[in-house]
Amino acid sequence: MKKLLLLAMLLPMLALSQNDGSKLLNMSEITVKPGHESQFIAGVKMWKECYLEKKGTDKFNVWRRVQGEGIMYVLTGLMDNWAEMDKEDAAGKECHMKVLDFIMPHVEKVNYNIARTMPELSRTPAEGTKLVSVLFVRVTNDAAYNEAIKEITSTVRSVEGSPRGTWYSFVGGGPDSPDYMVSTPYKGFADLDIKKDGVWKVYENKHGLKKTVELRAKVRSAVENSWSYLYSLNEELSN
Repeated sequence: MKKLLLLAMLLPMLALSQNDGSKLLNMSEITVKPGHESQFIAGVKMWKECYLEKKGTDKFNVWRRVQGEGIMYVLTGLMDNWAEMDKEDAAGKECHMKVLDFIMPHVEKVNYNIARTMPELSRTPAEGTKLVSVLFVRVTNDAAYNEAIKEITSTVRSVEGSPRGTWYSFVGGGPDSPDYMVSTPYKGFADLDIKKDGVWKVYENKHGLKKTVELRAKVRSAVENSWSYLYSLNEELSN
């Protein structure tokens, strides 16, 4: 009975999540053993070749983290809904031994997460993206943080015509997992040299210093921790 009541409570939320235009993002953070990067890359290439030969249809991107400790690659892929996780991937099954024999021996650990896109706060997909800057945020006050980022992105949209990044909310995860992330796209590292006002300056120019200080204080009080990395797309390993 308890499970039935829980399902009844969740049904409206699940229905909404299927129709709000959002998608689910699968993310596998793969830490490569020191000195094993070339073997890892060769193994992924071998698996990808097998997957395409077996007519695999899943699309995925492989990113290499630019900063931080160790060597990390991130495998990402989008799903329209949860039901896609029930579908059988015949090509993936046929190529599973490639993963076990040629990739996993060079992997130190894997951290898997799922996040949902937030279309109302996000820009349209950018063509030619080769680099992304990703800000991760863990919050203590979800409602206050949501209100703040909605106000900021709304202001940027009104001034520039579009938000600058794509927002995601994480679905579950461990005690150290983020609650949100925003990914800002670039065509390459040279784009980082282009000088432009930060979003807080855009907000201040629109609403004044007093309101900006108040909103920044609201964000700080709602955030437990935040961190960011650059990720470079490996087109050869992606599909």
